[in-house]
Amino acid sequence: MVKLQEVEDEAFTDKPTPSKHDALLVSDDEDDYSDTDSEISDASDDEVEEETLADRLAALKDIVPPSARRSVASSISSITSFGKASLAFSGKALWIISTSAFLIGVPWALAYAEEEQYIQMEREQGMIKGANEMLTPGSEPEKKESQQIL
Repeated sequence: MVKLQEVEDEAFTDKPTPSKHDALLVSDDEDDYSDTDSEISDASDDEVEEETLADRLAALKDIVPPSARRSVASSISSITSFGKASLAFSGKALWIISTSAFLIGVPWALAYAEEEQYIQMEREQGMIKGANEMLTPGSEPEKKESQQIL
C-alpha cells in the first residue's frame, strides 16, 4: 500500500520575521522575500532559450488527445494515399494519351500533308492550262488531237 506524505518547500516554511510595525514581508536588513525567486525558474529560462521550434512543435503532441491524433493521422494518411494514387493514374493516362497521339496523329499528319501537296499540284496544273488557253484562244489542242486519232 502506498502512503502519501506532503512535503512543503523550504521557502514557504521559512517566513520572515515581523518588523517593528508588525508588517509582513518587511525586514530591517531590506531583504526581499518572494516565492518566485527559486532555482527552478532560473533553470527553466535557460531551457526555453535552448529549445528549438521543432522541440516546441513536438511538445504540442501531448496537448492533443490520442483519439484526435489518430483521426488526424488517418485523415492525413488517406489524403496522401489518394494523392499518390491520383498522380499515378494521371501519369499513366498521360502516357497512354501521348503514345496514342503519336501513333495515330503522326501518320494522319503525314497523309494530310501529302493530300495537300496533291491538291496544290492540281491547282498549279489548272493554272498552267488556263495560261495556255489564254495564249492560244479558241484552239483546243487536246480535243483536236483526240479527234484526229479517231
